[in-house]
Amino acid sequence: MVLINLQGIRVEVKDRTLFHIKDLSIHQGDRIGMVGRNGSGKTSLLQVIAKEREPTAGVVIQRASVALLPQLKPQVDQKSGGEISQAVIHETFSQDADVLLADEPTTHLDMENVEKLEQQLKRRQEAMVVVSHDRAFLDALCNQIWELDDEQIRVYSGNYTEYEQQKEAARKHHEKEYEKYIHKKKQLEEAMEQKDQKAQRAVKKPKNLSGSEAKAAKFAKPYFAKKQKKLNQGVKSIQTRIDQLDKVEKIKELPPIKMQVAHEASLNKRTIIRGEKVSGTVGDRLLWQAFDFSVAGGDKVALIGPNGSGKTTFLHMILGGAQGIHISPTVSFGYFSQMLEVLDVNDSILDNVSSTSSQDPTLIRTVLARLGFFRDDVFKEVHVLSGGERVKVAFAKLFVSDANVLILDEPTNYLDIEAVEELGSLLHDYSGTVMLVSHDRRLLEHVATKVFAIRDQQVHFFEGPYREYTQAEPQKDHDPLEDQLLMVDTKVSDVLSRLSLEPSEKLEEEFQRLLQEKNMLKQRLEKRQ
Repeated sequence: MVLINLQGIRVEVKDRTLFHIKDLSIHQGDRIGMVGRNGSGKTSLLQVIAKEREPTAGVVIQRASVALLPQLKPQVDQKSGGEISQAVIHETFSQDADVLLADEPTTHLDMENVEKLEQQLKRRQEAMVVVSHDRAFLDALCNQIWELDDEQIRVYSGNYTEYEQQKEAARKHHEKEYEKYIHKKKQLEEAMEQKDQKAQRAVKKPKNLSGSEAKAAKFAKPYFAKKQKKLNQGVKSIQTRIDQLDKVEKIKELPPIKMQVAHEASLNKRTIIRGEKVSGTVGDRLLWQAFDFSVAGGDKVALIGPNGSGKTTFLHMILGGAQGIHISPTVSFGYFSQMLEVLDVNDSILDNVSSTSSQDPTLIRTVLARLGFFRDDVFKEVHVLSGGERVKVAFAKLFVSDANVLILDEPTNYLDIEAVEELGSLLHDYSGTVMLVSHDRRLLEHVATKVFAIRDQQVHFFEGPYREYTQAEPQKDHDPLEDQLLMVDTKVSDVLSRLSLEPSEKLEEEFQRLLQEKNMLKQRLEKRQ
């Protein structure tokens, strides 16, 4: 059953076409993941589907109710980004629409809440279109991928991994077609060169001829001229065949990155950051109990834990050399945060990135190309860039700086999937040290060589890749009652915050009802344990 149909849709921004869609539908049971570069129009398309934005041309036929979960959540005093995201998610879910549109729903959620959101969405019955840079999230939810690229949408069946496999198969097919094209072209060019050489020899006067031979050659000249003409026609015919070949362009592959990291040899595998009896507190609140730790040169450390557990606090303590933390004098930190204060908005991309780097200019341009800034793109001033593009510039500036320890706090927010994948590849190949906070599980699997996990006011260590850590962790059985309790708990927090701003008898009654429901669910869980 068709729930939404897009006919002849075109969306323009100023004088640029974002995308045009001839005919596209959302059916009952569709679970669509939408991917594409920053600025390709993913958010605009969701707004068009929800009828919150008028297309430049075309019509949206809605045969079902629609709810839109926006990417940019409203700021609320005294609430963290994760708390705001959960409140907006709950409010959107409560609409019980037939089609759910979710724009980066995992932003600001910790890994535990991302996984809980996955389970909630799996159980929901409505059709959905999800924009996300979290590849594991798309794998868990989607049965179809929409790729927004080059002003068009291409539809792929399956989840994100299956989409990657189809793209890889297409790439390999393209490579084979290119090889066939080059082979055939070379064959024709060689045949053309041979005919051309024969044509040149056909009328070339032989040397050291006797009188009788010269006289015979004179009478044979018209014959050879005719032969040359025929050979030249053959050359032209082959050239025509070359010109008529279906040209196949070679896939552009950027060269690998090999950077010079300061003091790389002297720091490698040696302890460069050491902590003794380091405890974390915010005011009177204990984040984690005192613990010892060490980081060696070349380590790629994943720092994970729930929202509010103290991950960012821990990074700041390392950057500030807090009490009990000892740092090698050869360490030079590079810190990434979403504030992007490292950028001068009036300078170009290239000037921003080069200003703090002693790397070779060619390497800098290669890093920028890997992140999607090609040729003259690098001369754009930062103030004209989108939020996601600015994040990429800030990361590039940090990556090619003279730092040898990168401290990254949620670097993937607002990035497109392609940029996240390139960021993962760059960090994987980086020979310096990385400490990384991220809820992107695929990124952590690709990069992390050890794990610091903050939970229950303690920091736990795992010496090994992130994937091995997740396999070593005991897996909890899925419990619908716990999910129900989580949802009610979120409702309680939401009503409580509204009560503090606008008290009313109706809200008070709802608060008391939710408290009773919460207590009943807790009792049912306790009885089963």
